[in-house]
Amino acid sequence: MDINNSSLAYKIEVGENGNGSFGGEPYAIEYEIINLDSLNDEISKGLAEVDERLDTVEAKIDYLNDKIYNLTNHADALDYSAAVISGIIAGMIDSFFVGEFSLEQAREWGTEKVNGFVTKAAKVTGYKGDDLGGAIKHLEKYGAPSDSLMNVFGGAAQHHLRDFAHHPTPVGLFFSMLTQFTEKAYGTNTAGSFCIADITDKTFIGSDLPHKILFGFIYWLLHMASDMAGSSGAIGRNSGGTGLPGPLLSLAKELSALPIFGKGNEENAQGLRLYISRLFNGTALGKRDASGKLIEPLRFDLRAELGVIQQIGKQAVPVIINEVLVRGFYFIRRLIEELRKKPSSVDDIDWKKTLPFKNRTIVRMLTISMGTFTAVDLADAAIRSVATAGATPAALGKFALRVNYVGVGRFVVAVGTDISMGIKKQSAERERMAARSEQLMLLDAKVYYKQAGMWIAAKDAGQAIDKLCEMAPKVAKFWLDSAKDIREKMDNITPQTIENAEKKNPGLINDILSILED
Repeated sequence: MDINNSSLAYKIEVGENGNGSFGGEPYAIEYEIINLDSLNDEISKGLAEVDERLDTVEAKIDYLNDKIYNLTNHADALDYSAAVISGIIAGMIDSFFVGEFSLEQAREWGTEKVNGFVTKAAKVTGYKGDDLGGAIKHLEKYGAPSDSLMNVFGGAAQHHLRDFAHHPTPVGLFFSMLTQFTEKAYGTNTAGSFCIADITDKTFIGSDLPHKILFGFIYWLLHMASDMAGSSGAIGRNSGGTGLPGPLLSLAKELSALPIFGKGNEENAQGLRLYISRLFNGTALGKRDASGKLIEPLRFDLRAELGVIQQIGKQAVPVIINEVLVRGFYFIRRLIEELRKKPSSVDDIDWKKTLPFKNRTIVRMLTISMGTFTAVDLADAAIRSVATAGATPAALGKFALRVNYVGVGRFVVAVGTDISMGIKKQSAERERMAARSEQLMLLDAKVYYKQAGMWIAAKDAGQAIDKLCEMAPKVAKFWLDSAKDIREKMDNITPQTIENAEKKNPGLINDILSILED
């Protein structure tokens, strides 16, 4: 066996000329030894980097564990039972106290609120009476420039809808100010297409910037107040007046004027525009006789939209009660569980586990409770509609009016949230798996660095042993030479030598004997 040593590489050749055999096959062994002394700094630096990265990965895993816990449904049979009971209670409240949706009642409620608002607005500007007609007449002095173009926008019955400056919305305010600076009115013509017309009566067009702001903003607000309850003449005739379109109908009218709605299908666009107009003038939702003749119009204007919001608010009451019951049960039960752990103080309670928000368990409970509520609501609506109208097409309309659409919407949201949390949980679990894989690789890397340090220590120990082995023969030789020299010198000591020593050093012999005896 020959060994060829270079600074870093070693080669062992087996057999003659470096050839040997193993299982009948010749072989040679080559290996490389790295100078570990030069790796001390690299190993320390590498260990520090690995430890830093491990801390980051472990913190991420802890965060993902908390996230996955919140995204996991921990509800049990008691939680599900409470959710079902809550849904039944809310459904009964909806059945007996909310009743069916009524657009007529909605408009009546909205009319009452609008009339009260108009009277208060008139009193703010100096009106002294309490009569609605007088209040409207008082506010009508705050005119609008586009009122002079009533015929361009379809006459008294439609110009509030078609003239965009008569929309009680931010868009209406924008066009009111635009009219002040351009002296033009903006809206749709009788065909529903966007049009621009020159203002003919410029009484309410400001001559300078302050007046333009006064007419375009302050007068616009007061003019909206005067128009929302109808004209003073219509109030005197008890006709209710034209009123203003609400925000929803205003937005629908503005969007219908965009070219994109008529592009490629002008017939459908015209149908949409016609239906919006019919909603505003009351022919779309009005009462009709058996032959289909309109008996009583029902305008879907600002007053009706306000009433619809009130009706939706009524439908929201049992939904809110259900939320309170379910979330309250969740909080109380989890708080009791925390108190059973006998915390020494309030600070020892894990309040995160008691809060009925942002976790999969409460979402699942709400999904079940809202599903139960919706089932009770739909069953009640079906029974009452059939009992009232029989097995006729009219029963379908009655059924639609009794459905709690707020509850249906809340149920859909709960289901969507539950599914979304399930998807997020799967994503977090995959992320945690990747983080744990990285953690294992970092731990492996740390082991390798430790092994490298071990080999350095082993090398140092080997060097110490080599030095010991090297010094041992030298020490032995030194000891043997010293012993031989002592023996030779002892042999050279004669009685004459002792006598001479005693003469030159009196008492020396006795001192030596005394030392040897001790």
